[in-house]
Amino acid sequence: MTKTALITGATSGIGQATAHEFAKHGIALIVCGRRQDRLDALQKELENHCRVHTLNFDITDREAVFKAINSLPEDFKIIDILINNAGNAHGLDPIQDGNLDDWDAMMDSNVKGLLYVSKAVIPQMTERQSGHIINIGSSAGKEVYPKGNVYCASKHAVLALTEGMRMDLNPFGIKVGAINPGLVETEFSQVRFKGDHSANDVYKGFAALQPEDIADIIYFAITRPPHVNIADLLVLPTAQASATLVKKEL
Repeated sequence: MTKTALITGATSGIGQATAHEFAKHGIALIVCGRRQDRLDALQKELENHCRVHTLNFDITDREAVFKAINSLPEDFKIIDILINNAGNAHGLDPIQDGNLDDWDAMMDSNVKGLLYVSKAVIPQMTERQSGHIINIGSSAGKEVYPKGNVYCASKHAVLALTEGMRMDLNPFGIKVGAINPGLVETEFSQVRFKGDHSANDVYKGFAALQPEDIADIIYFAITRPPHVNIADLLVLPTAQASATLVKKEL
């Protein structure tokens, strides 16, 4: 039987790459994002490979999350796989200079948004006693670095929530895991640096991870045998040894 996956943040980066990877294997997709034009383009790219439904909503809007997921047509209502990918980083300031709007944006998307979507999807999984949830964390969830304060805190929260979910959903046979990438070349830095040209320097001088690398790992995780769960996986580019140690060619 064909499985159905819901992917948040599917209009760019890891989410988009994961949608393409899943589509290659015929997994039915519910692709979610805030930009309808990108969702429409993605649907056209994928619909020759699998069934695709788009949901246009902001994960930080609690009412919008539940309205969107409750609106799914019958043939997409059963969600077997949830990929909580949507999230962001805003600013790179020491704590004393932090922007409160940036803090709210990160906590609202990385923590509360993940919770809203999970809350909307989990009840059907517990009812069927079947399902797989993968939360996309970050190496920042394992190691705090200077000026990373609130972003790192939000990603530490993702790991704590992943562990809590895995414990609470264990009686229902639901798999829960986290994939935690290091430096991945996406729109991430453009958002974090708010369009500043310095964002272009983040990935220079070394081979960064690509979204497709993480998508491949996510597909590996969801295709393990029923008795195997990838609970927590840290993925770094070879050049990266830690948050602050990256071997760059001059």
